[in-house]
Amino acid sequence: MERADRNFAELLQELRVIQTGVQILFAFLLTLVFQARFAGLDSFQRGTYVTTLMLAVIAAALFTAPAAVHRGLFRKGAKKQIVTVSSRLAGAGMVVLALALASAVLLVVDVVHGTPEGIAAAAVTLFVCACLWGLLPWIMNRRITEDGDRQGRQPEGQS
Repeated sequence: MERADRNFAELLQELRVIQTGVQILFAFLLTLVFQARFAGLDSFQRGTYVTTLMLAVIAAALFTAPAAVHRGLFRKGAKKQIVTVSSRLAGAGMVVLALALASAVLLVVDVVHGTPEGIAAAAVTLFVCACLWGLLPWIMNRRITEDGDRQGRQPEGQS
């Protein structure tokens, strides 16, 4: 139970950091539609805008869902399940956030330089997010696991 409490506290701290970025992106997107230049966007750019806005909303919903799950199951003895579901929600939120960031980059670079450059910049954005948020932790986890296996013990901080 103590491990579940600690894991949930760590997850909430991570979500606080991520949520700030999502809120900034969402606020930025909400203001774009009221800018004079917005009327000059073509249909692809408007579609990209709406897609980006919806991805930001979905990311925000996924990142705030753990609080709702916790609130709904508070004092029900379900901390382990709350941590498991919340971790999955956060993982899904990271995927949607990566898509939202790539979509936002696509929109901005498309407006500034053109669609081919926007697509390339979005692809680079997705690649960077995949490497930093997926590949890097996976590589580190493998190394930690291999080090623990070689030493015949469980790695420190393993939750």
